[in-house]
Amino acid sequence: MSFDRMHLLDLESLSREEIIHILDTAESFREISEREIKKVPTLRGFTVVNLFFEDSTRTRISFELAEKRLSADVVNFSKSTSSVQKGESLLDTVENLLAMKMDIIVMRHGASGAPHYLAERVPASVVNAGDGKHEHPTQGLLDMLTMRHHLGDLSGRKVVIVGDILHSRVARSNIHGLTKLGAEVVLSGPPTFIPPKPESLGVSVDYDIGRALKGAHVVNVLRVQKERQEGGLMPSMRAYARDWQVGLKHLELLAPDGIVMHPGPMNRGVEIAQEVADGPRSVILEQVTNGLAVRMAVLYLLSEARKKLERGEIEEKPLEKSEVLA
Repeated sequence: MSFDRMHLLDLESLSREEIIHILDTAESFREISEREIKKVPTLRGFTVVNLFFEDSTRTRISFELAEKRLSADVVNFSKSTSSVQKGESLLDTVENLLAMKMDIIVMRHGASGAPHYLAERVPASVVNAGDGKHEHPTQGLLDMLTMRHHLGDLSGRKVVIVGDILHSRVARSNIHGLTKLGAEVVLSGPPTFIPPKPESLGVSVDYDIGRALKGAHVVNVLRVQKERQEGGLMPSMRAYARDWQVGLKHLELLAPDGIVMHPGPMNRGVEIAQEVADGPRSVILEQVTNGLAVRMAVLYLLSEARKKLERGEIEEKPLEKSEVLA
């Protein structure tokens, strides 16, 4: 199995085999991060630009560290100090960067579909680091890598995603990836936080959080995204914490090997209790560690695909558009 795509834009368009191949490749890069000398020459000669139009801590730093450990030349774009503030368009910004011979663009943007728009128009490889409410594919991959370390094969495992699913690109990437790996995915949260027609995604919904968590192998707790809220979806943060916060009592409902995850940043005391976030079942910091391995793997696989394309060994596949972008 090989990964012959020029871009990583979502998990919806990937096959089960491609997802497993990325996860298996990430395992080898996880081992590299445990060595005394962590740098390898894999991306020597490649230039990568981190194009972040939204604030980020874990994702941006993780990508930058992955790029540097692979020996790439790295450029960090800051919206606040760029010509975007003077009205420059997204495409003009990127075309100017490409004129400086950038090979890979890692992009986070508030508009769903922005990385797809870019990938259709530029010769560089594009990695989606989160677009609007659409997807966050590397987060979905690092979540699955973390689950595999604790649970092995994910087929038949029960994964419950709790919280603000409607606004969560992380939830969508998890759903697309986990269902392809055979996991049972259950969504739980206030009715106003559940997307329309969730059954079309191959998942079930349970509005009783206690019932949803019974026997679960994973509970993935999502942040309440106040910055994306529309009026009337939630009465107050206090009311949300009262009814939907994952606390110690909920851990007793999980399977004996059940784990607690959170993509960060956390609102401690709102969607997750502090004792749970810092407790023995929490693998939240392990997710961060696995994020570095996954991003190294993605960058490596894209660079190898670009080399094959230049040698004429493969042809570039046409982009597939998901429903949210249609």
